Amino acid sequence: MDKNKKQIINSGLYLVSTPIGNMEDITLRAINILKESDIILCEDTRRSGKLLSYLQIKSTLWPYHKFNEKKVSKNIIESIKKNKIISLISDAGTPTISDPGMILINKCIKENLNVYPVPGPSAVTSAVSVSGFGDKYIFYGFLPKKKNELSNTLKNLHHLDYTIVFFIPSSKINFYISQFKKYFLDRKIIIAREMTKIHEDFIRDKVETIKSLPENLKGELTVVLSEKFKEKNIKREIDESVKMEIKKMLKKYSHKDVVEFISKKEDLQKRVVYNFCLSLKK
Repeated sequence: MDKNKKQIINSGLYLVSTPIGNMEDITLRAINILKESDIILCEDTRRSGKLLSYLQIKSTLWPYHKFNEKKVSKNIIESIKKNKIISLISDAGTPTISDPGMILINKCIKENLNVYPVPGPSAVTSAVSVSGFGDKYIFYGFLPKKKNELSNTLKNLHHLDYTIVFFIPSSKINFYISQFKKYFLDRKIIIAREMTKIHEDFIRDKVETIKSLPENLKGELTVVLSEKFKEKNIKREIDESVKMEIKKMLKKYSHKDVVEFISKKEDLQKRVVYNFCLSLKK
């Protein structure tokens, strides 16, 4: 765009991406639109207020979250019809990605009102870009909390040979790691925390060998699982004689040691041996 031409900002809803940590990641276009907005919708006015203060923006902030989304959306639609400029931001990253906003967007679409994306920071693409995994990926978001629902979800996902991205509360990471070990032993994992911040950290390992993380971690983690390992000539079924051997070994050795020994000895997938050992405990 010609630097001498000022960006035209029409009335409508703008989905403005905001920094996931480092304030300097905000785009020039995002700043301009936020300054021109009549109303900025946000999840937490205190948190977003700090961002606007840093950017020296004095636009009006309205709380917009899952508890008031339907009610506020009606008022916002009326404002847009009156040629107002409305921005929607999340606490961090790109709006509507595992955050509120879909109700308002669909109302705008139904009313034939303009909806504009303002691209920028995203925890999903940031984590995938440094993972070293395949760039064909599936973003799932937050996993179910209930065990039965979680098991069904992971069973469906483990068949997919793509990179998979999750958002996980740090307080629950060890629980989810234990569940990943049941379904994704043939994958690598990267856990991204504090991305773009001073204490940015990336934990890289194989799902089968990753250890529990410290219990005092805070915030939200972006977890990426790789596509499946490409193992050649690896058997996927256990012979009856091997099953007998496994049963005897489990009386003397740990679950982990048996999986390691049998998978190497019999050229079996570790996940297959692991699941069989697990079935014997039930």
